Amino acid sequence: MAVGGKQRNQTGAGDAITRDEVFDLLSNHRRRYALHVAKQTDGDSELSDIAEQVAAWENGKPQSEITSSERHRVYTSMQQTHLPAMDRAGVIEYDNGTVTLTEQAADLDVYMDVVPEDSIPWGQYYLGLAVLSGAIVGAAGLNVFPASIPDLAWAGLVVMLFLCSGLYHVWQSQQLRLGSGETPPDVEI
Repeated sequence: MAVGGKQRNQTGAGDAITRDEVFDLLSNHRRRYALHVAKQTDGDSELSDIAEQVAAWENGKPQSEITSSERHRVYTSMQQTHLPAMDRAGVIEYDNGTVTLTEQAADLDVYMDVVPEDSIPWGQYYLGLAVLSGAIVGAAGLNVFPASIPDLAWAGLVVMLFLCSGLYHVWQSQQLRLGSGETPPDVEI
């Protein structure tokens, strides 16, 4: 089967997923939601369970309140389009209504660096932190600060700023990863 102009075997085994394929797979919210459900189960997931949860997220309701038509609409698109596409790409194995994540599913995590709406991208944050740190070190070198505070204390402050920022960044990235938390990162509740 050809996916993204590349020949694949049935499970995609042995072929690395390309960046274009990753972006294509993750461009659809139903595929992201399905991956989130599958990663939470840590094993096999049933199409019916995935469809029910995705329908609940799409409609902003608890699973117990979704209608059969809402569930059916998601089930059909998952069965006919989304799960076969992910299977061809090699990130899942889809067989008789059962979804199993492959090792390649972990390759998708690097592309899911989600930035919450009320936040700035981490690259810009670290750039600002570097500028602030440079200003602190420069001011300490020019003896702008009181002499009672040693220069080493200012260097320690800079290290602590980066350490605390890095720890928070790692923690937040873990929280916003597909499969972590109750809902996928882009679901508003």
